Amino acid sequence: MTVHGEREVVPTATAEEAAEALKEFTDAYNAADKAYEPAKAAQRVTGALGAINQAGIKSRSVNYPDGNPQHVPLELTDARFTIPKKAGWPRFFLADADSNRDKDRGPADNRWVLVFLRNAPQDVWQAAYLTILSPDRIPALETDQDGFAEVIAPDSPALARVPRDLSQEYASYTQTGKPDHFEAGPHTSGWRTTRAKEANQPGRTRQYIDQPLNSGDYGPLALATRGGGALVFFTVRNFERETMARGVRIEVHPDVKALLSGDVKTSLTKERISSQAVWVPAASSGLNGGKVKVLGRLTGLTSAKGS
Repeated sequence: MTVHGEREVVPTATAEEAAEALKEFTDAYNAADKAYEPAKAAQRVTGALGAINQAGIKSRSVNYPDGNPQHVPLELTDARFTIPKKAGWPRFFLADADSNRDKDRGPADNRWVLVFLRNAPQDVWQAAYLTILSPDRIPALETDQDGFAEVIAPDSPALARVPRDLSQEYASYTQTGKPDHFEAGPHTSGWRTTRAKEANQPGRTRQYIDQPLNSGDYGPLALATRGGGALVFFTVRNFERETMARGVRIEVHPDVKALLSGDVKTSLTKERISSQAVWVPAASSGLNGGKVKVLGRLTGLTSAKGS
């Protein structure tokens, strides 16, 4: 028996519901950004995007108590929706749209790829994941004859890597380089190289701890891609601890200070939420050597602590 006694495999939303959810998200996002009031968007975001959005607006509200002096309304146009079929709850769908955040407004603009999540019939649709990708980095999703996508279960063995394990594996990889089944790129080997360069500098050291974040609205969501494999979204929590030598002062950025607890004497610890959009090949395909390709990553500061 499923959570709500629903066994039938049905579309997770109608096209009209998906379009309305995107509009409601955009309206709430703009209201919160204009006033710098987190509560105005709180009901329309959740999970990784919710944590990043709410903390970011909270920080800016401290530094700009009268609202956003440079507010430009977000516009999401040319929206395309990918709606899967599944039984029970939670339900989700994907939207990708052109935004006015790019300087170049041409057809090659980056797309905002959003995953909307709903846990029960009485709930509203909330945006749980956002990644910003160029059109050529968005995998083509598999659809049936009616245009509906296929959900890949978190524990599915059909992929080269199990979706529910990706958070733990990525957190381990960014710290240790193992497991090594992540394809080289700016969000994998490049990120590790940057951290290594910043770890020890004159008068300061940086330590990094990454933790999986894999439950509730932070859990992985996956859709089958054309030709095998899946587009998977998952979350990781990152900590960066900066320690200064005696007599060296830590400069605290105003956006960080707004989320700070404690006094910064010798160290500053920043907590961030990081959401990843990745492509995972099918287990039997042999594609990409079984390696996970990190397509995009959205990271935001959520708290800071001084000591």
